Amino acid sequence: MPPRLLLVTVDRLPAWIVPAWGATWVSAPALDALAGHGVVFDRLISPSLDPGQTLDALGGALVTAAARAGLRPTLVTDDAAFAARWAAEGDGGEVSVTVVPALVPRRLARRAEETNLGRLFAAARGLLAGGEESIVWVHAGSLGLVWDAPEAFREPYLDPDDPPPPEGVAVPSLRIDADTDPDLVMGHRQRLAAQVSLLDRCVGELVASLPKPPLSAEAWTICFVGVRGMPMGLHGLVGLPGGDGAEMPFGESLHLPALIVDGQGRMAGQRYPGLVMPADVGETLREIVGVPERLPATDGEPARPLSDLLDSWTHDDRDRVICVVPGGMAVVTTHWLYLDLEEDGTDADARRRLHAKPDDFFEVADVGSRCPDVMAALREIAAAARVGDRLAWTAPLGPAGEIA
Repeated sequence: MPPRLLLVTVDRLPAWIVPAWGATWVSAPALDALAGHGVVFDRLISPSLDPGQTLDALGGALVTAAARAGLRPTLVTDDAAFAARWAAEGDGGEVSVTVVPALVPRRLARRAEETNLGRLFAAARGLLAGGEESIVWVHAGSLGLVWDAPEAFREPYLDPDDPPPPEGVAVPSLRIDADTDPDLVMGHRQRLAAQVSLLDRCVGELVASLPKPPLSAEAWTICFVGVRGMPMGLHGLVGLPGGDGAEMPFGESLHLPALIVDGQGRMAGQRYPGLVMPADVGETLREIVGVPERLPATDGEPARPLSDLLDSWTHDDRDRVICVVPGGMAVVTTHWLYLDLEEDGTDADARRRLHAKPDDFFEVADVGSRCPDVMAALREIAAAARVGDRLAWTAPLGPAGEIA
């Protein structure tokens, strides 16, 4: 039997809200347990906010190749657009797709089982009970549509003196200005934390339903990864008040959680601090599953599989990730995040910002004026990327590759 893979992808899940990536105030014991048994990737950066592109990089190309190899992947999703892609796929191989349509209720669910995430993961558990699948991909898209976690999931995040969080199930959509009540922003973050706790419960139940043979070729490799993040007030937006077209390339949206629990138990409990792209994760899963067909590059840069980390904790580290999104572009290096934002009525110099990484986790302090050489080096990289020049990915970083 080929190695088995459980891939869980969640759209609109930023790294900053997950405990294993620093959110100590959020409870997610199941994800903490997975992190303790696997390799945590501290800096998965998406080069795009197109969910289709990122999903293709993470698992889409793998599923197509696995189907051609006769492995019959199984997909379970609440995202109609994601499911439609596979309904239109006609290039060989068999892919089983189960759709659990996301609903927009009028009020919070009374029980976890009634939520969109609860129904999706229950369907996934039912499919796993058959015991025939070797590749199962569970994709949740509803986190960007509705927050329906029951009140019991919100209560742990409310202090006695806190005002109640905003009512309803709608994902927030507002711009912060001088008149915005800080308690309103905090209330929305508490609502998102409740959804993360609900997601954690669902993931824990799904993992618990897996067969548990000794570490062997029949053991399951588990990969959990985000697809896009969610702005939650750090840079003036809560949710997406201008739609996807207004989203800016800050870490709230681009920095995603990702971990792999290897079925053979390799490198359990490790953290990799280097830069990783979704295509790197997808290519790693291909090697673990044993699909012989190398996946195509989907992020503009060839994938660098991370399997060598699992074998010997050595890896050809990336020195940059270039991100192009509707609201601008970013060049992320080991030490820096350079931003060139698309803001109407703002001069070019004011649109460009520089943040020290990884220390400035939330991009609070613009240090561009203090590091002119770094700004100049990264501005050249960004200019090359803007016109599709391959040198953007290969040119030496110069001062931008150093710590000032």
